[in-house]
Amino acid sequence: MAFLGLPTILVLVCISCLLIAAWRSTSQRGKLPPGPMAIPIIGNVFQLNPRNLMESFKELSKKYGPIFTIHLGPQKVVVLYGYDIVKEALIDNGEVFSGRGLLPLIEKLFKGLGIVTSNGETWRQLRRFALTTLRDFGMGKKGIEERIQEEAHFLVERLRNTHDKPFNPGKFLIHAVSNIICSIVFGDRFDYKDKKFLDLIDMLEENNKYQNRIQTQLYNFFPTIMDSLPGPHKKIIKNINNVDDFISEIVRAHQKSIDPSCPRDFIDAFINKMEQEKGNSHFTVESLTRTTLDLFLAGTGTTSTTLRFALLILQKYPEIEEKIQKEIDSVVGRDRSPCMADRSQLPYTDAVIHEIQRFIDFLPLNVPHAVTQDTKLREYIIPKGTMVFPLLSPILQDSKEFPNPEKFDPGHFLNANGTFRKSEYFMPFSTGKRICAGEGLARMEIFLFLTSILQNFTLKPAIDRKDIDISPVVTTLANMPRPYEVSFIPRS
Repeated sequence: MAFLGLPTILVLVCISCLLIAAWRSTSQRGKLPPGPMAIPIIGNVFQLNPRNLMESFKELSKKYGPIFTIHLGPQKVVVLYGYDIVKEALIDNGEVFSGRGLLPLIEKLFKGLGIVTSNGETWRQLRRFALTTLRDFGMGKKGIEERIQEEAHFLVERLRNTHDKPFNPGKFLIHAVSNIICSIVFGDRFDYKDKKFLDLIDMLEENNKYQNRIQTQLYNFFPTIMDSLPGPHKKIIKNINNVDDFISEIVRAHQKSIDPSCPRDFIDAFINKMEQEKGNSHFTVESLTRTTLDLFLAGTGTTSTTLRFALLILQKYPEIEEKIQKEIDSVVGRDRSPCMADRSQLPYTDAVIHEIQRFIDFLPLNVPHAVTQDTKLREYIIPKGTMVFPLLSPILQDSKEFPNPEKFDPGHFLNANGTFRKSEYFMPFSTGKRICAGEGLARMEIFLFLTSILQNFTLKPAIDRKDIDISPVVTTLANMPRPYEVSFIPRS
């Protein structure tokens, strides 16, 4: 072999290693669901569109059915496509599928800590504590409803002061929504002119803008390579670290001023828990800051984005906006704020809100799951720790449940007699053990903020209605609304 030369020998060794890796991958796939053949190391990067994974999964489902395997780089992922298979996994076998799978970018940002990205006993204890504590501080109760109504009043006055001029309402909506979770977690709302708060909102807005850049999408395929390259993915990571620093500063201030006998907010309650459970590795300063970061980001992003989408869609369909306003006028009137007790008396408004959430398909891929043990699903075996994508998009866009799903139609949630129609396919917050902990709060905020705005204003687009594009900007993690401007015209 000496006559081959060292470079040739190295090439042969590399080829041999790749062939062995390919053989191992193929032999192990016998138990896994079928899927496209993966290239060692780089996976299925050439069969998937990093800018629109959902479209790629749709095509693969036509070939392989409702359950198939793909490779993001070297990592195996089992994809669940459709209501029946997702229900079978997340509800019928909820405990086994309750693990959290971490895409490389999510792992880089959140480090597997907090509620959203932790696993095992850490996740169970943090989630149980968070749900109990959030309820203690008003989530799901009359107290938090009154806070939202108060913040909605501030928002309405702020919109009134724009004096009919067109502008992008994104920051106003983020401010208002963020203040609700801030009042629970930090113990107080922020003034709309607070410099640190404004900087925080700017960073979140910037991250929304950078989510759909190709470098950000490729991070989940080649994290090691992308870590060494400049690009918007680096800015996203820096911004999240800055938000984390902001929260850490608040935590330190709480540690100095806390009165254990009278906790003011979620952070105080967590600090008390740390003292009570000294030596418990699940309750640490780091898990406190990460859990608080989870609550802040989840409590701000989902709801504010949904409201931005809602205002864009209603500009496109003024007849829907007008019908909502007539229903609000007949049930609520103009002399008091809308409340949650009104929702059952506003079936058309409720149907529109549900259709907005269905149509925008905010988290098409869902947040990744993982199996906690070797698991049999139908005729396949999924090894412990395998990442699972229980897709939400095919459920929210199911044509049998929602005829013409690509069309915005409140009738998807209305019975023939005009009453509200529930659907098991409505799961924008996911389902099962990992369902969003803040679902109740988010639904309350969307209803109260949107009805308050439409009670007081008519939306006037800055461009011709036929030119309004309500299709989302597709990113790896979330669908985002296209930028727009609108005028808020006070109703006479």
